[in-house]
Amino acid sequence: MELSEAMRTTGTCRHYSDEPVPDKVLYDAFDVARFGPQGGNRQPVRWIVVRDEAKKKALADLYLPYWEAYYAAISDGTKDVGAVPKTIRSANEFAHNLASVPVLIVVVAELAGLHPTDAELDRLSVVGGASIYPTMQNLCLALREQGVATAVTTLLCHEEPAVNELLGIPEGYLTAAHIAVGYPRDHFPTKLTRSPVEDIVSIDEFDAPMFR
Repeated sequence: MELSEAMRTTGTCRHYSDEPVPDKVLYDAFDVARFGPQGGNRQPVRWIVVRDEAKKKALADLYLPYWEAYYAAISDGTKDVGAVPKTIRSANEFAHNLASVPVLIVVVAELAGLHPTDAELDRLSVVGGASIYPTMQNLCLALREQGVATAVTTLLCHEEPAVNELLGIPEGYLTAAHIAVGYPRDHFPTKLTRSPVEDIVSIDEFDAPMFR
C-alpha cells in the first residue's frame, strides 16, 4: 500500500468483525511503529495488548460512564463537536460495544522519558505527547497496511488509577491513549472529510494563507 493511501484511509473505525487479529500482524505493526520520532531517542512508549475478555469488559465498563456524559452533552446541545448525527450514532454504538472489539491496546509512556517544555505556560500542556503520539500513529498506519482498522480514544485516561491497577502498570508510567483494533465489519473509508490545505496553512504569520 502506498503511504499516501494509508494516510488518507486510516480513519476511526467504530464497527468491527469478530475475526481475531493474529499475533504476527500485531508484531509486524509494533516492529515498524517503534521507529516513530521521539525526543532524545528515549523510547518512552510501551504497549499493553488486552485480549482477555474479562479485562476488556472491565475497561469498557470504566469507559462507558464518561462516554454517556459526553453523549448527553452532545444530545442536549451543551457540547458542540461539529459532527454529523450519523457519526455520533456510530460513536455511541462503538462505546456500547467496546468490550467486543477483538483487541484493545493501552498506550503507556514512561514519565522519565518525556520532556514537556510547555509545562510552565498558562495553558494545557501538550508537548510531552510529542514523544508518544507519532509512534502511536505509526502503529495505526502499520495496521492499516495489513488491512486492520483502529480507533483511538482518550476518554479512558480519566480512569488511569483503575486501569493501572487492572493491568499492573507500575508507578512512573502514564496512560496516553487506548486503541481499538480489529478487522473492519464493513470497509475502509475511501474519502475522509478534512479541511482543505488552503484553510489550514499560513505563511510567515497566522492570518496569511500560503495557498489560495
